[in-house]
Amino acid sequence: MSDRYLPSLRQFLTHPSGTEGPDPELVFLIEDIASACRAIGNQVRYAVFDGLTGTAGEVNVQGEAQKKLDVAADETFERICASSRRLAALVSEEREEITWLKEPEAGDFLLFYDPLDGSSNLDVNLSVGSIFSICQVDSENASDVLKPGTRQICAGYAIYGPSAMLVLTTGAGVNGFSYDDRTGDFRLTHPGLTIPAETSEFAINASRYHHWDEPVRAYVDDCLAGRRGPRGRDFNMRWTASMVADVHRILMRGGVFLYPVDAANRDTGGKLRLLYEANPMALIVENAGGAATSGRNRILDEPPTSHHQRIAVMLGSRDEVAQLEDYHRRMTGN
Repeated sequence: MSDRYLPSLRQFLTHPSGTEGPDPELVFLIEDIASACRAIGNQVRYAVFDGLTGTAGEVNVQGEAQKKLDVAADETFERICASSRRLAALVSEEREEITWLKEPEAGDFLLFYDPLDGSSNLDVNLSVGSIFSICQVDSENASDVLKPGTRQICAGYAIYGPSAMLVLTTGAGVNGFSYDDRTGDFRLTHPGLTIPAETSEFAINASRYHHWDEPVRAYVDDCLAGRRGPRGRDFNMRWTASMVADVHRILMRGGVFLYPVDAANRDTGGKLRLLYEANPMALIVENAGGAATSGRNRILDEPPTSHHQRIAVMLGSRDEVAQLEDYHRRMTGN
């Protein structure tokens, strides 16, 4: 297809057909996020030349060793996005505290982000990405950043793979934009992404099997039993150790992604963070026709209790997520 048939991100967001578009300030912020992702993609590409490989020698608030690129990506998000006139605060995986940019007013934006998801894959040259979510400030409690996922007005991720892609939802469908380095634009290459309701593929870190609760272990056992087992068909198992890469695969061809609460992470509530990992991915998946659950509740309905709160995550093809919820109901009574 010729480039002239591929709208740029700006053209897509501003609805050149004449229909009413979104808040111009939201468009500007999304474009700033896209610029940050473009810059981070370049940092990933040239890291070996720019001395950005390896660890930074610090541990972040999550207790994880920071990569040099984790720090650089976080700084890039702040540098590029902080100029937005209505952006009140940044909530980053890499920062213990909220970064307030202005006195918050009703209608201002709150940006939640994981600047470099899957950074453990950097040194082996596998795909990594960035995840982000946008909410708005309330009039009643302007300093409250603890918004449930249903309050998101935009969510997305960038994946830095063979080609850089930006996947985005503003609450009405999911669209994918590929980066064209000839023009410097993200262009609409994957409109109207949908997740098949059924799947025979799941993604989970099987090395944690001995930590899993009974419902998760039973689900995986039944899948691995194949056509002779209770599921009556063969399943493929995948695991990339990058949420962005695993969710992107699900958007492209279906599947489910699981990172459950288990015996080793129960004290912290799970592994993945609610506000800047689980919520944005859940909004994307639901808008693509899939489902997202903690095993007991819809992720988007979970009330956050802290800005670094962790949660169990199971998301992807709708019918398979329903199966996972059924395993939990039957074996736990909840």
